[in-house]
Amino acid sequence: MRTPDSTTAAAILPLVGGPENVLSVAHCMTRLRLVLRDPDAVDGAGLRALPAVLGLVADGGSCQIVLGPGTVARVTRSFEALLTTVGPALPDPPAPGGAPAPAPLVPSGGGPGTPPGAGPADPSAPPGTRPGAQEPPAAPFGAGPADTAGLLAARGAELKAARARRNATPLKLFLRRIADVFVPLIPALIGCGVIAGLNGLLVNLGVLRGLTPALTAIAAGFMALIAVFVGHNTAKVFGGTPVLGGAVAAVVVYAGVAKVTVLGVTLAPGQGGVLGALAAALLGTYVEKWCRTWVPPTLDVLVTPTLTVLLTGLVTLYALMYAAGRLSAAIGTSAAWLLSTTGAFAGLVLGALFLPLVMLGLHQALIPIHTTLIEQQGYTVLLPVLAMAGAGQVGAALAVYVRLRHDTSLRTTIRSALPAGLLGVGEPLIYGVSLPLGRPFVTACAGGAAGGAFIGFFSMLGDRVGSTAIGPSGLALFPLLSGNRGLAVSAAVYAGGLLTGYAVGFAATYLFGLRGIPADGHGGAPDGDPDGGSPARRTEPTAV
Repeated sequence: MRTPDSTTAAAILPLVGGPENVLSVAHCMTRLRLVLRDPDAVDGAGLRALPAVLGLVADGGSCQIVLGPGTVARVTRSFEALLTTVGPALPDPPAPGGAPAPAPLVPSGGGPGTPPGAGPADPSAPPGTRPGAQEPPAAPFGAGPADTAGLLAARGAELKAARARRNATPLKLFLRRIADVFVPLIPALIGCGVIAGLNGLLVNLGVLRGLTPALTAIAAGFMALIAVFVGHNTAKVFGGTPVLGGAVAAVVVYAGVAKVTVLGVTLAPGQGGVLGALAAALLGTYVEKWCRTWVPPTLDVLVTPTLTVLLTGLVTLYALMYAAGRLSAAIGTSAAWLLSTTGAFAGLVLGALFLPLVMLGLHQALIPIHTTLIEQQGYTVLLPVLAMAGAGQVGAALAVYVRLRHDTSLRTTIRSALPAGLLGVGEPLIYGVSLPLGRPFVTACAGGAAGGAFIGFFSMLGDRVGSTAIGPSGLALFPLLSGNRGLAVSAAVYAGGLLTGYAVGFAATYLFGLRGIPADGHGGAPDGDPDGGSPARRTEPTAV
């Protein structure tokens, strides 16, 4: 029986420190994203124990609770309603620049990076008894299969904490903020993408011809004005006034720009697309902040908005639209050339490296590229290739399930996480199974490489496969597929890539990823591993 959403929300609130600890609430396709006053107050073990929680990620300044598609939106509404009832925390005073400055979420004692049962360090405790004072002895597989899932969960938490520390660099924090601009747009991209796919199917079948023009308008309306939404969100994320960000970004899509000439070239409405809107709103935010440093308070409401829109609008027209237009065109041309010319090799590299990019926090740079391709071509050819990384994870998890057939706790973890993995929610399998074990993460990447190479090979043959939206992956991507040869061909090629990723991920993990671990999960140590092959003592893969 599914846990009621209100029950899940009520259970989460005390485990993240109560309402007074919550500064902001948001969600993406699969995660409830919380910014907390004191990240150390999070009870990671308690959150992971909730039936509806698929995983927990500490990412920079946020605590992200993986709930899965659909569930996350419902739980977020219940969580926000609960905060309204009991009273949320008041944000700290804004930092210079206008944006709140919550403390970075660095897991410590009792937080998301702490093994279950550990709490804050007690300085008065004798040496060797304080949490984190020394590494607890790792139980080998022979110590009892019931302990394996707990060891893997602890190891996964350690790896997530290490990733959060590595990702707290200025570049990665900037990329994370760029991602925050586009993530709220994903539901609209998905909805319009599904409608566009349905409309294309009706057009190809030649049925309901009176309805297809209306569906075209519904599907295309959001994309025609997406620059305005990007501008609004950019200003909001970077500490400006959202409506001013939308106003300067609206210049990009205004039909009247066709009367403006720059360097002998007449501008076109929409030139520069989301990249131009992003740059315009970002510039507008800094102009607004600059104005507020010297404009008298009595004139601020009149002078600051006027100068922000005027100065940013002129720079947008005479510089940013032209430059962003050239960059957007280069992105589209490069993506088409990459897959049509070096498709199999490019797919292999992208499929193999996507999960390491996720672990390094660099995958967020791809979001504006996906959105630019969707805006230009109607679909992004990169997402189906990158989705193969998840297929490799599923295959690797199945191999672990089959190989360690007597390890009941680990098999229970895999059974609970596998449905989400098939639908493209990979965190439970990554952090609960493959990454803590080490080698299975690498062999899962091999499966992703094989699936990516499969799709890339067909791109070389002229069968391009794309997605009309970003966000979903795995089996959930099928309703969003599109391509130059029709839906049937695109679905067949994508299905072939998934099956290849599943098969290679399974075979590579079964043959190489679990070497040294007996099939019954008892006794024996891997070659050169004197501690009995405990997953808690395995090192993090060098590719991560």
